[in-house]
Amino acid sequence: MPGQPPTDDDGRPSLATQRDTETVYQPAEDSDLLARTARSHAAPGDRGLDVGTGSGYVAETLAEAGVDVVASDLNPDACREAAARGVAAVRADLLDPFRDDAFDLVTFNPPYLPTEPDKEWDDWMEHALSGGKDGRRLVDPFLEAVERVLAPGGRVFLLISSLTGIGDVQRYAHERGLAGEIVADEAHPYERLVVIRFESRDESPLP
Repeated sequence: MPGQPPTDDDGRPSLATQRDTETVYQPAEDSDLLARTARSHAAPGDRGLDVGTGSGYVAETLAEAGVDVVASDLNPDACREAAARGVAAVRADLLDPFRDDAFDLVTFNPPYLPTEPDKEWDDWMEHALSGGKDGRRLVDPFLEAVERVLAPGGRVFLLISSLTGIGDVQRYAHERGLAGEIVADEAHPYERLVVIRFESRDESPLP
């Protein structure tokens, strides 16, 4: 009806409407922490990929630092917003379309909020926020695949929350050959945000 907010099939307002936001996640404290941290470790000429770019804020920050960056997101609205910021944007499911050894720098601010399946709504804002039951719905697949797209000496910067289980994420990455250290940390009222820098472990035998 005219004047009524958009609703899902069951009559509930969409999550985007309920939160008075658009369908694309906009920069917040987590985005800013990741952008500042990655920029401080970036070098002009680095080839970069910002996965799950949302508005394109992190990708734009890297581009301003001289990184040759590509922004990717499954949400077509997010790709359009990122492109409007002047960065190359590709619609992609995590790392699927990208070549092996393509990037010196990969950033990811994933959906990390733990959400019970019966409380999830199927809209773009939900996909941007919900990390599934353990908060790692996309974190784990990302960690399983990211080494493939890293150039030798490449770095990964992953933003997660204490709600996701920082130690669990580090252990999962370690089991898959990625050595990680926390390089940025911020306390907020209900969570701790951290940026973990990952690199491939050199497991070649000693001479």
